[in-house]
Amino acid sequence: MKRFAFKMYLKPGFEEEYERRHAALWPELRKQISDSGVKNYSIYWDKDTNILFGYQEVEGDANSQDAEAADEITHRWWDYMADIMEVNPDNSPVTIPIKEVFHID
Repeated sequence: MKRFAFKMYLKPGFEEEYERRHAALWPELRKQISDSGVKNYSIYWDKDTNILFGYQEVEGDANSQDAEAADEITHRWWDYMADIMEVNPDNSPVTIPIKEVFHID
């Protein structure tokens, strides 16, 4: 199982909206995430910086974000979230990988 950590950026004032949208995560997106090998996925919000910290555990060799980038459902989700997050020109969230420096099982 591979572990991935990354940060994204929430626009100020959209904390509740971000939580609301994720509380109503589309079933087809949930399935796509699972089908891409993600077995554990959490996102945390740092209220002092508006940085979102994502953590995924993924089965197999693929990076789940590579699989998601090719998926139409993911692109629709990116479009839906683009007004409340910092995004790239294709509306994918600006995502900065974070290097793991310590782990205990």
